[in-house]
Amino acid sequence: MDDSDSAPSVAGKQTPSRTILKSAIEAGQHEMERETEGLLLSGFSAGLDIGFGPLLMAVLLTLSDGGYGELGTELLLANAYAVGFIFVIIARSDLFTEHTTLAVMPVLAGRASLENLARVWGLVWISNVVGGAVFTVFIVVLLPGLGVASPDAFATIAHGLVAHNVRWLFIAGVLAGWLMGLVAWLLAAAQETTSRLFIIWLVTALIGLLHLPHSIAGNVEVLFGLFLAADITVVDYVKFLLMATAGNAVGGGVFVALLKYGHVVRGGD
Repeated sequence: MDDSDSAPSVAGKQTPSRTILKSAIEAGQHEMERETEGLLLSGFSAGLDIGFGPLLMAVLLTLSDGGYGELGTELLLANAYAVGFIFVIIARSDLFTEHTTLAVMPVLAGRASLENLARVWGLVWISNVVGGAVFTVFIVVLLPGLGVASPDAFATIAHGLVAHNVRWLFIAGVLAGWLMGLVAWLLAAAQETTSRLFIIWLVTALIGLLHLPHSIAGNVEVLFGLFLAADITVVDYVKFLLMATAGNAVGGGVFVALLKYGHVVRGGD
């Protein structure tokens, strides 16, 4: 890549794909070079903040008689789902499903090893999951006093994810990871906050509307069900988390990182 690839885009013109790739590689490499404590704290913060999406979904379900189905309710819930992602990504906290794309880029470029990739994925995933668990416990303890969301609403959200078989969880998880990888790629091209907000909202609301299994937001959704629904078990939770994580990693790592990197280095504008 020559110096012209790194020049800022002119207003009204598309950012060149090589510039996007360079930005994505640098972002991924920056995260790989961060101290362990920094990654853990950032990932923990993301796990906490993303919980506001499922919480708002439960509030809206409670206000709408606690059921999916009507178009208006589905659209409201999809927008509520996007709220947690907006909080996390605009604040630049570390989210595992962004790193299924970003952290792969330096490896493909020969600037980092698979060991570096495993370290970032592991630290961010673990801290995201722990942060989500802490948020869930915090809300469950306060839930009787809050009075804004019913246990049945949380159970409805959780059942929407755990009711599926392992095959569906993996394949749908690939789609969710693919979409989240596109968020990471598109944000590398968008610099204005308004554009970034629109991208995050559009893609994550689509994930919510399709009820796709996102391993980190879904971690909170299913944990709520584990605490508040008698028929959701630890096995359901573990099955969801493992299959959604695997699917998300394939979606972001293969369908975005590998394909985008491959087409850009082989002549993309």
